[in-house]
Amino acid sequence: MRLGSGSLWYKNNQLAKMLTAIMDAIQGFGVSSTHYLQTNYQDAQGLFLWVSWAADLRNTFFIFFPLWFHLRASVGIKLIWVAVIGDWLNLVFKWILFGERPYWWVHDAAYYANTVAPHIEQYPMTCETGPGSPSGHAMGAAGVYYTLVTSILAITTSKKKYGSKKSTNKEWYLKAILWTLFWAVQVCVCLSRVFIAAHFPHQVIAGVISGMIVAEAFNKTQWIYSASMKKYFYTTLFLTSFAVGFYVLLKALGVDLLWTLEKAQKWCVRAEWVHLDTTPFASLLRNMGTLFGLGLGLHSPLYTETKKSSSTLVKTGCIISSLVLLHLFDSFKPPTHTAALFYLLSFCKSATVPLVTVSIIPYCVNGALSLQNKKGV
Repeated sequence: MRLGSGSLWYKNNQLAKMLTAIMDAIQGFGVSSTHYLQTNYQDAQGLFLWVSWAADLRNTFFIFFPLWFHLRASVGIKLIWVAVIGDWLNLVFKWILFGERPYWWVHDAAYYANTVAPHIEQYPMTCETGPGSPSGHAMGAAGVYYTLVTSILAITTSKKKYGSKKSTNKEWYLKAILWTLFWAVQVCVCLSRVFIAAHFPHQVIAGVISGMIVAEAFNKTQWIYSASMKKYFYTTLFLTSFAVGFYVLLKALGVDLLWTLEKAQKWCVRAEWVHLDTTPFASLLRNMGTLFGLGLGLHSPLYTETKKSSSTLVKTGCIISSLVLLHLFDSFKPPTHTAALFYLLSFCKSATVPLVTVSIIPYCVNGALSLQNKKGV
């Protein structure tokens, strides 16, 4: 029995060493890829940084959602669900997979013990504080843009004239253009995340695949368009409780899920680049606030009163007002000196965005236009 137990331990130990060696080789290739991009495409630094900024889910909530909700409410609602559930799954995956990030791994890894590690530059968006796998930016961009492409195609398909060869050709060209743009965006996002040393190549690939799976799942989900306020409340409560409970359970088992924060603070070249809003709990509460705010907005008496108005003028007014006001609102940054206060204010700020977009702005725009019409009479 002892011999068998020892043999099993030896095999497990050898397997662990083999898996470590494989991951080191994959991550070593990733660091080399980052070094190559930074060395040969330094002139594209501004573009890569802009792409990383544009791929942040904050732009889905502050730009894509208000734009699409007022054009076609079902697309806006689906965008929020895809973004929130996708980012929640991304958080859980990261806690399970314990993914490293290039900007700290290159300094920490024994892989470079007998050789000189490649020099890796860091940027203001490099020092994210959560685990790295899968990439949240890649997963979010894939989910959001997959939703947009499939929604646009579904809308145009429902309007086409059956039996028309000309219509079929136009549909084929539209598909080719949209899917080409989709993959162009994904390639740019993946390259940008590797360039700034925030992710390894395998992490961004995993993010793209995961994001597309989440978006496709919601393409087949219909109940979100008629979900009650009670369902929004219980969904928000369940997702928050599950994530917090999972964190507490693993911590009780001796697993520190905030190990990456220490790594970020240790290896980031500038302390001010380590942002509290990139921690896992900040992401969780931001997403839960957004989902809860959407539920409040859709079930607000203001929305019930104004959703019948569908004139082009009203929609245009709502879109412009939403984009301008949300841009101004986004300039408010919750104070970071107290973590609990920061998380609370992040939740409230995130809940306000869909609530204002869905109910308050349309109500005010309708009221202003009605008042103007009465004066005109």
